[in-house]
Amino acid sequence: MKILKNILIQGKHQKPIVTDVFYKQTHQPKKVVVFCHGYKGFKDWGAWNIMAEAFAKADFFFVKFNFSHNGGSAENPTDFPDLNAFGNNNYTKELDDLESVLDWVLSEEKFKIEIKSNDISIIGHSRGGGIVLLKANEDERVKKVITLAGVCDFGSRSSTIGDLENWRKTGVKYVVNGRTKQQMPHFYQFYINFKENEERLNIQKAAKNITIPHLVIHGDVDTSVSIKEGENLHQWNAKSEFEIIKNADHVFNVSHPWKKPNMSKELKSVTNLCINFLR
Repeated sequence: MKILKNILIQGKHQKPIVTDVFYKQTHQPKKVVVFCHGYKGFKDWGAWNIMAEAFAKADFFFVKFNFSHNGGSAENPTDFPDLNAFGNNNYTKELDDLESVLDWVLSEEKFKIEIKSNDISIIGHSRGGGIVLLKANEDERVKKVITLAGVCDFGSRSSTIGDLENWRKTGVKYVVNGRTKQQMPHFYQFYINFKENEERLNIQKAAKNITIPHLVIHGDVDTSVSIKEGENLHQWNAKSEFEIIKNADHVFNVSHPWKKPNMSKELKSVTNLCINFLR
């Protein structure tokens, strides 16, 4: 298996998009899968690497990346050394980053023989689920989309709303990272960007509008994004498939760091469902 780690892609926003690629070097064209992490997430979180290997073993060309402003850096892509970047992130930057990754995969000369350029699927976890649905709605290159514990609405998220008056006055509000204990900033630009692009960032509209196959996967004990949000996504898209993972939390019973050689039982179920759906 060929694993290329921490490739730097230059996107539209002055910071590199740190990217990994997993595939079997067979010189045979493979379906492309691009994975987007969620809020306060990163490409190497938990068991995402083991999941990536499972996709590659199943003959997919699997790509995962850090959003350019997720708070990581080229030198340290698995944590949040750059809180200033995190504070300057927003939803449209993430959509731009995903587009840059798709452009890169399709234009990279050394991948030409390994990929089916007309067979691209995108998977998003949590907030990334909202991003992939929006992108699937506006980019014809995407042929299938999967949301894992995906959000159904950006307007009601704690990162988008809150004490607006205070946020506007001080220019910043903070969220605590439970794992690293960092005070992670959101600059007021996040809210401005959301309001200016509210129509484009309407996940309900995107879900209703897409005509490509859509798989919704949600755990039934998710306390971060309620299963109701998964039900909404499924309801808005009559053609979507809905799979509930029993006894699974928001991250399908994986934690970070993940020292075990295998995925959790629940994440393995998720991965198998994804692979079967994409085949």
